[in-house]
Amino acid sequence: MAMKSIVYRELEGKSPGFFAVVGVIGLFILAGLGAAFYMEYNGHYVTGMNQQIVWGMPHTFAVFLIVAASGALNIASIGSVFDVAVYKPLSRLSGLMALALLAGGLAVLVLDLGRPDRLIVAMTSYNFKSIFAWNVILYSGFFVIVAAYLWTMMSRDGKPYYKLAAFIAFLWRLTLTTGTGSIFGFLVSRQAYNSAIMAPEFIAMSFSFGLAFFLLVLVAMFKGAGRELGDVVVTRLQRLLAIFVAAVVYFVTVQHLTNMYSAGRIGVEQFILRDGGAYTFLFWVVQIALGSIVPLVLLLLPVLRGHRKSLILSSVLVLIGGIAQIFVIIVGGQAYPLVLFPGVEVSSSYFDGVVGSYAPSLPEIMLGLSGIAITLLLAVLACTVLRFLPATLSDAAVEADAH
Repeated sequence: MAMKSIVYRELEGKSPGFFAVVGVIGLFILAGLGAAFYMEYNGHYVTGMNQQIVWGMPHTFAVFLIVAASGALNIASIGSVFDVAVYKPLSRLSGLMALALLAGGLAVLVLDLGRPDRLIVAMTSYNFKSIFAWNVILYSGFFVIVAAYLWTMMSRDGKPYYKLAAFIAFLWRLTLTTGTGSIFGFLVSRQAYNSAIMAPEFIAMSFSFGLAFFLLVLVAMFKGAGRELGDVVVTRLQRLLAIFVAAVVYFVTVQHLTNMYSAGRIGVEQFILRDGGAYTFLFWVVQIALGSIVPLVLLLLPVLRGHRKSLILSSVLVLIGGIAQIFVIIVGGQAYPLVLFPGVEVSSSYFDGVVGSYAPSLPEIMLGLSGIAITLLLAVLACTVLRFLPATLSDAAVEADAH
């Protein structure tokens, strides 16, 4: 993994703009902590969650960030496991973003447990028949493995173990995302879940969301630090994001076509695709149109090749569409009433056959946004302390390093 032309430098972190950015991020984190305290002190009845919708907006943000964490490591994996030289200078930042995103997602999840101290129980008592217990191990292992992977990149003593760490990290992150997708794939009580395609769909989603997040941070950091980001890297990442967005569209299409083929899932498909109100709007308008089709057009038009503003807009739309997609999967899947007796209409005082209602409250939204803020703060501070960012990614430097 010899680097011939790429030199890494810390962010200076001394300009007024830097402190302004950190200050804004800090405000979002404080707002999230305040929201968590408000919900814990008053009880979760102050949120939009209820007995029908027990996973709400905080869980949407948490799963979104956890899924993106695996995908953010994809750049490092392409450079090391598949030996694509142009991505190797980005490997350090890729590993850092993977750790920061996972930390942000888990922070939201822990703060919404109802009893955060119960995390100790989850970490010390394992029910290996539960997919949730598996994920505790997968998340903990991800921190250790990616940290070791970064050590092999950044330390001379770790270079002999670089390839081994790269392969282990690559396999572990695929397993992690498979585990996250299987949380829903293994749930048989919901017609919108319980599908084997959830695992590969979540892997494709991780590639798309993680790369979009990585791109925004990469462009922002290079712009803020006044470092050169050449067209070679931008164009390659632009094409890669288009491939990943198309892969997500493919798996979503297969999922819904498969469900419509099953008589037992026709009802939930009609709910999501036609009769679901806000969920139908989020699916077609936000997830498919704004989050998939528009980015694909912007990313694939030859006239916009290497265009920075187009790439930034595409990445933002992919992330907005991704949050909508996770929301529809998690909340929409719960809103559709349980089919206890297929072919029979059921009604009672216990909301049988009634579509669940849910409106996200401001504390829930602030808690979710604080997870993104935690991710950004960890990434920015780490880049000011250690050498995660190349001093330049100019076309000349990248091409010289690749050869």
